Amino acid sequence: MYYGEIKNCDIANGEGVRVSLFVSGCTNHCEQCFQPQTWAFDYGRPFTAKTEEELLSLLAPDYISGLTLLGGEPFEPENQRALVPFLHRVRRTLRRKTIWSFSGFTYEELLSPDSYPHCEVTEEMLGLLDVLVDGRYVAALHDISLRFRGSSNQRLIDLNQSRKAGRIVLWNG
Repeated sequence: MYYGEIKNCDIANGEGVRVSLFVSGCTNHCEQCFQPQTWAFDYGRPFTAKTEEELLSLLAPDYISGLTLLGGEPFEPENQRALVPFLHRVRRTLRRKTIWSFSGFTYEELLSPDSYPHCEVTEEMLGLLDVLVDGRYVAALHDISLRFRGSSNQRLIDLNQSRKAGRIVLWNG
């Protein structure tokens, strides 16, 4: 996996002060995407053990609320396979941090075994997340008043509450 950027002290992509990882590779190609350079799977730098250590160090301070995954597309199968072991490390070493992920795929698409990008680690990855911002960016539905999303079709899903309830529960901060 490659990544395009690591943003420290990010307040735009999730609740609180966060560390954001912009992964590379996306097959959604949303019209007017704000990061089209990240569509290429080899954009940026390789995600290595050194990258993981850098991220863990950036996540460590108490004022950092957690990690946000963006892209590109974190749920491209090859990205999921690279991210899951790292997310387990975050959960083991930084238990109090939240993990958010943006995805152009809907929660329903991610859960469907017959749907791309579902793969052997999708449910495991979803199980490591606290909040999923799902749905493709739709320029015609762009709304600057929305928190943590660009278009009104996108949802902020509280995955912890959704798992408990057995249905989708939206995050309301």
